[in-house]
Amino acid sequence: MHPTESLKATKGRELLGKKIVLGITGSIAAVESFELARELIRHGAEVHAVLSEDAAKLVTPWTMEFATGNPVIEVIDGKVQHVAFFGDHPQKADLLLISPCTANTLSKIACGIADTPVATMAMVALGTATPVMIAPAMNLAMYHNPMVQANFGRLLEAGVETIGPRVEGKKAKVAEIDEIVERVIRRSGKRDLLGSRVLVIGGSSEEPIDAMRVITNRGSGETSVALAIAAFERGAEVELWMGRCQVPLPSFLPLKRFSTVEDLMGMVASIDHDIVIVPAALSDYAPERAKGKLSSKKATRTLQLKCLPKVVDAIVTRKVRLVTFKAEHGVDERELARCARERLDQGQVEFVVANDLASVGAKETKAFIVRKDGSRTRFEGSKTDLAHLVLDELAQGS
Repeated sequence: MHPTESLKATKGRELLGKKIVLGITGSIAAVESFELARELIRHGAEVHAVLSEDAAKLVTPWTMEFATGNPVIEVIDGKVQHVAFFGDHPQKADLLLISPCTANTLSKIACGIADTPVATMAMVALGTATPVMIAPAMNLAMYHNPMVQANFGRLLEAGVETIGPRVEGKKAKVAEIDEIVERVIRRSGKRDLLGSRVLVIGGSSEEPIDAMRVITNRGSGETSVALAIAAFERGAEVELWMGRCQVPLPSFLPLKRFSTVEDLMGMVASIDHDIVIVPAALSDYAPERAKGKLSSKKATRTLQLKCLPKVVDAIVTRKVRLVTFKAEHGVDERELARCARERLDQGQVEFVVANDLASVGAKETKAFIVRKDGSRTRFEGSKTDLAHLVLDELAQGS
């Protein structure tokens, strides 16, 4: 068994059954191709590498064969690999990903020139309406060259999807591996939220006691990130608003941060999305903020808490499709459903995701989707799977 078999679908099954041809061209970013191939495999993909002559000087065919578990194509020969992968037949590959894609290769594809294995693959893939994605990497002057920009435009008109580049200093760098993988998943998935604008509001608010101390709620922000990424993978245009959190935030999604409920209330007026999902753990009360830092010498201290406005009530006025989360602790299923129903009875909420915090772990969770008609669906599993269940419910109701 090749070592790649033990990696397959260890991070997810989103690309299971998908055959992806990874075209690699002569940018120094080619050294990242090994890990890119492995990440695609970890999400279930079957990966085949195709190297240009210049790419083979930077990353060897043996390296990529070890990375993918498949023979590497360096030349188009009597096996007509371009037709085998992208000819008009049922066994063809599902997608051509060129990463990194140099200005030279990008321009050749735009002009219909097929004098390298990678450009030849693109020629046939575009001719059979197979999805083609490129992750450009080049010097910034090359990127700004008007001829290169014109060729970018021609590729976009032909349906080629570009990923990046990341402009840093004088370089137009290849996109981060995580973004490339997520964009591949997005392009290969069911895309049932394509055209929808989704806002996910997550994390915990922090209400200051003084200049040093805050009152906050328990919550990692993990469910919010899972929802945002899942919506992105399904084709939505996603924005993430995040309070205090303990998880990495995806660099490829628009992000706004907030600290207090007051901060968040000030942001509500800018909501113009189609769908808003609110798993955030927001404070119901806040203390009167003291000036400076309170002395720690007193044996006891009394805090006077004031009631805070409900952010969800403000969001309702924006006329969006709204999904809220309801968290309780140490209650049975009937009581949990009753609490969720109270929110639904107030109207303007599509459904509520209710959970008992005693059943929420670092990666796994238990929850109920509670609907207006009184029905509910029990869930137990990963937060990623819960995110997709929530989105399934939204997609079915659209």
